[in-house]
Amino acid sequence: MIDSLARIHPKAEIGDHVSIGPFSTIHEDVIIGQGTTVYSNVTIMPGARIGENCRIFPGAVISGIPQDLKFKGERTTAEIGNRTTIRECATINRGTSALGKTVIGDDCLIMAYCHVAHDCVIGNHCIFSNVATLSGHISIGHYVTISGLTAVHQHCRIGDYAFIAGGSLVRMDVPPYIKVAREPLAYMGINSVRLERLGFTLDDINELQNIYRFIFQGNYNLKNALEKIKSNFAKSQEAQNIVSFFENTSRGVIR
Repeated sequence: MIDSLARIHPKAEIGDHVSIGPFSTIHEDVIIGQGTTVYSNVTIMPGARIGENCRIFPGAVISGIPQDLKFKGERTTAEIGNRTTIRECATINRGTSALGKTVIGDDCLIMAYCHVAHDCVIGNHCIFSNVATLSGHISIGHYVTISGLTAVHQHCRIGDYAFIAGGSLVRMDVPPYIKVAREPLAYMGINSVRLERLGFTLDDINELQNIYRFIFQGNYNLKNALEKIKSNFAKSQEAQNIVSFFENTSRGVIR
């Protein structure tokens, strides 16, 4: 149902069975997939690409222009996958010429007052708690949890299945499968509870603990630790993911 008090640009593409509440504004160059619910007082600006069966709550602003002085009005997008929920007053900016788009994957939950800046790429099944804030050009994997009041520095990467404790300041890359907390941000162990819920076995979790002992608890420099992991866990896909993450960092990794 589209409320009579909603304002929808005639060039917006609205899918079947979309619900749009009163006082919401849908600009031109917007695509909304079927089954999505846009509640009252939502603003969806040019460049938004919203998937199917999403829910967008009051006060959210999707695809606002980047808060970047280098932005010159180029045509870019903010892309949201299927079944993703955007809660009250969250803001998601579209991309700049650097990447051309901001991306949020499928089945994500972006809670109230979160901010996702330009050119961020977020995977599937991520959870951002209230007032989590992402600067520009951040890359986040799948199944990542960012707790409330956390701020992430631009160009950081956060690996798959990582958990970041509330109130954290993320200045460096956070590798996959782990929990991080404290100030400065530090390794706090394997994200075992989430991994177990997602089907990782006890053997899988123990292997991850052994892998990270070489990096964070052994008497090795990083290069030697990675060589040890390659030789001791050669057949492990998780080990390969971890090594690749460390070898491809540009900002450095938390220790």
